[in-house]
This record gives sequence, structure tokens and C-alpha cells, in this order.
Amino acid sequence: MRYISTRGSAPELGFCDALLAGLATDGGLYVPQSWPRVTPLATSNYAHQAAHIMQAFVGDEIDAAVFSQLCDEAYSSFRHPDVAPLVQIGPEQYLLELFHGPTLAFKDVALQLIGRLFDHVLTQRNQRVMIVGATSGDTGSAAIDGVKHCSNVDIVVLYPNGRVSDVQRRQMTTVESPNVHCVAIDGTFDDCQDLVKAMFNDAPFRDANSLSAVNSINWARVMAQTVYYFTALQSLGAKASFSVPTGNFGNVLAGWIAKQMGASIDKLVVGSNSNDILTRFFDSLAMSMQPVVPTLSPSMDIQVSSNFERLLFEMNNRDGSATAQQLQRFRTNGELMVEPDQYSTWITPTFRAHRSTDSETLAVMKRMYNEHKMLVDPHTAVGIAAAEEFAVRGTPMITLATAHPAKFPDAVEKATGVRPGLPEHVADLFERNERIVNLPNDLQAVEAFVASHHS
Repeated sequence: MRYISTRGSAPELGFCDALLAGLATDGGLYVPQSWPRVTPLATSNYAHQAAHIMQAFVGDEIDAAVFSQLCDEAYSSFRHPDVAPLVQIGPEQYLLELFHGPTLAFKDVALQLIGRLFDHVLTQRNQRVMIVGATSGDTGSAAIDGVKHCSNVDIVVLYPNGRVSDVQRRQMTTVESPNVHCVAIDGTFDDCQDLVKAMFNDAPFRDANSLSAVNSINWARVMAQTVYYFTALQSLGAKASFSVPTGNFGNVLAGWIAKQMGASIDKLVVGSNSNDILTRFFDSLAMSMQPVVPTLSPSMDIQVSSNFERLLFEMNNRDGSATAQQLQRFRTNGELMVEPDQYSTWITPTFRAHRSTDSETLAVMKRMYNEHKMLVDPHTAVGIAAAEEFAVRGTPMITLATAHPAKFPDAVEKATGVRPGLPEHVADLFERNERIVNLPNDLQAVEAFVASHHS
């Protein structure tokens, strides 16, 4: 399998090079040259299924037995034997629990594997990299947990100061590994993401500091997330639609890719909070930037959904230059339009979208507790609201439960009166010492910090 850039002018790479590169040198995102068709194994072992489904993307660059072993190790760190169990919450309504990993969020499903992939490839090549990432809350802690023991990786994570939950922040800042560095940026998540992209687009800086990425601009993140769509459908034994609380578009994009690979998915419902740029796009054919507003679901407080670029590339019939021009205009004037025929071909058959206000989100959380004695985090509640809006009798709807309720205890307590406790392995989180560096929203300052920690 070879990988090409969504902007058309970066060199074609193999899997391992695409893994380490993260962002393409032309500013684009790597995608496979074609979408493989996959027939899942008749197994309930998540790690075995994952190795089988992803092998088509890895190809012969990593020995199949080695890759299978990496998957076994990655998913042995999850607290539930099914890794991503499916739980029924109503007639034809299900939750896919993706929060049983070490940092209590769906990002663990990919990042526990990616940390091991990085270490394996870097050891083989006798190389070291500096991972630089931006987080709206969950990616940072999951990335740190995935690489904190890697002998060939340093990591710097940027997060928006005061705009992540206390649990999310502490899961990053209390890690004692000397290769881990957390930076609070005076700005929004979009500002953090812009800083990361600017560092990658600064070729001399990127090369001098051996930069790499593990957030959802990295193809391997999206690749690993396709697996649980297959395992959920296998558990259900029927065709289904999925509702996905969505910020950076990677999680729902993985569902679209799984559908291209042969997964029996009907509709993909995008759940947004008040930062509803994706819902407005799906309603109107136009993507228009607005200021980010803080909400109870902070991991979705985003206006520039990086992974949408991969779908846009498909909508442009894989024309990289057209995609690059569209995105440049979007950056310049905050507007992105698609043609009606593109919309009717690529969006209408599969995608639906719904927005939830904070009050609607709280109402769903309260109802889930009153009716099912189930605590759900605010992002999952956004997904449930979207699932209920687009429920169709005869078609099961699976909502991706993306985070453990204990990651957002204030919101859960506000909705239900119950403050969720942390699982045992992080019960002492608020007693651990924090290590934080505060920096302005300034590229020069951030690059200087990264360079000072490159080894």
C-alpha cells in the first residue's frame, strides 16, 4: 500500500514513512492510494481482528506476526476484555463504549497501538523523533500514555489554557516521564492546531528537530479507528447506522472509510455542539468559520476540522491541487463551498448532522441517568441526541461513547447530581504533581521551546 497527499505535490510514501511523517511536506494529509475491501475474521478477539483489518494498510512493511504482536500488546492495556463493548440502551439504540483504555477516551484505541508502532519502526531505523501535537483534551493524554515509555520519542503537547477539563489536564501534566512536555497556550484549540501545522510547514525547523505527529492528521490514527466499526457490526450481527460526536472529523471519517472497505454501515450522523461548523456545512453545502465558544463538551470546541480535508479530497475526485486551492481560500476568507453534485454524490447518501446546545446535552445526560442509571459524558450525550434525531425504525443506531464520565465530572454532576469517581488506576490523579509550561500564542516562542527539548 502506498500513500499520497491530499494536496497532490508531496512524495508518495510507504506505510512506515507515512506513519513517521504525520503531515505531508505540501501541508496535506496522507491517504492510501486506494481503499481495500476487507472481510472480517470470525473472531471476537479485538486484537486479532484489528491486526487482520489493518494489515491491508500496513502491507509488507511490518511483518504480519510482528504487527499482530503489537496489536496484542496495545489492546491488553484495556480494562474490558472486549476492548470496545457494545451496550444496548433502548430499542434499536446502542452505545459503543470506547473509553476502557488507560486515559478513559476513544483516542486510546489508536494511540496505544501507534506508540508501539513508532517505537518498533524507530528502533529498526535507529532514529529518534520529536512528536508535536495539539489537543482539545483527550488526544494529548492518550498520545502521552502511548509514548511515555518509548525510548526513541520525545513529545510536546500544546493545549488551550483553561479550556480542557481538570481531569484531562492532569492526565497530561502529571506524567513524570522525562520525554514528556505539556505546554498551556494562551488561546483556543484551533490556535494550538495552527501552531503545530506552522511548525510542520517550516521545513528547516521540521527537519532539524525530526518532527512527527500522532494527532488525527496522522493516517495511522484514522486507520486504527476503522476497526471498531467492524467489531460493533459483528457484535450486532446486522447493518446499522452510527452517531459520532465530532470535533476534528477523524472518528466519523474512520466510519466512512470502514464503509468503503465493506462494513455494512447505513448512515453516519455527525453530532456537534454549539461550535457547529460541520452541521452547518451538512445543512448548507457551505463551511464558514465562526469564533469558538466554550461548551460543556470541550473536545469538540473546534472550528477547523482537520480531517475533513481527507473527505474533501475524495469529493474532488482525488484532485490534490483543487483541494489545496479550496483550503487556501478557506484559510483566507473563512468560507468553503462545494458543488451541489459533489454534495449529492458524497454527502447526501451517507451523512446526517445535528447540533446540541449545552442545555440539550445536560437534558440527555439527566435522562440517561434517570431511565438507565447510566452516567454518560457530555460528548457522548451530544452523540445520543443526534442518534435520536435520526433514528429510523428497522435500522439499529450505534452511538460512539467517546469518553468516560469521570473525565467531565462537573458536567455530569450538573446534569445528574452524581459526581462520577475515577477508575482505580487513576484514583489518585488529583494528588499527583503537575508539570506545566505556559507560553503565548506565538510560533517563535513555541519553536524555541520545542528546539530546546530536542535530543
